[in-house]
Amino acid sequence: MELAYYSDYAVRLVNTEEPARNKDVLTSVEAVRDLFGANGQAARRATDADVTRFRSVRARLRAVFEAADDGDERLAVDLLNSLLMEFPVSPQISGHDVRDADGRPDWHMHLADHPSNATAGYAAIAAMGLAFHLTSYGVDRLGLCEATPCRNAYLDTSTNRSRRYCSDRCATRANVAAYRARKRLETERAADSGRTAENAQAAIPRSER
Repeated sequence: MELAYYSDYAVRLVNTEEPARNKDVLTSVEAVRDLFGANGQAARRATDADVTRFRSVRARLRAVFEAADDGDERLAVDLLNSLLMEFPVSPQISGHDVRDADGRPDWHMHLADHPSNATAGYAAIAAMGLAFHLTSYGVDRLGLCEATPCRNAYLDTSTNRSRRYCSDRCATRANVAAYRARKRLETERAADSGRTAENAQAAIPRSER
């Protein structure tokens, strides 16, 4: 199965909101439909009522990432299991629209949802994709960006489990901020050292200088 593709559903939905910046782009049915990407048939099921429902699922998915980021493995799994139970999917063999070089179907596993509405369909695929990622790579592969104030969700696929930021842009911004902080500290320490030396010099009687 295309695990990265399905788990990305969860990341895309969570990252429609940036709480620290008071920013939320999930405000219309068009925004909901955009989340489905190339899955136009599923997107067309979306209605205005799905905006509120999507936001509710988003909060629950973010809670999974927050628990994982805090190192609370059990809570992350429990929260995700709750979503899986509420929004089930079924595996199906697909490939009738895709042909290989010999013209034969390119059979592959596909997650089929059975939604009562667009939110249920999206949530089912997002939760299952995230579950596959968690069980295949570990809870610590689910993270929230360390670049203040971003906190976007990401899936760590690095070979050494070293990812800390949601994007290269955030990584660069954090590195620049850390460099400037070090420079300020060095400047402050140099100034303190200079003042200490001046004070020590001033304390010596003129006759002994």
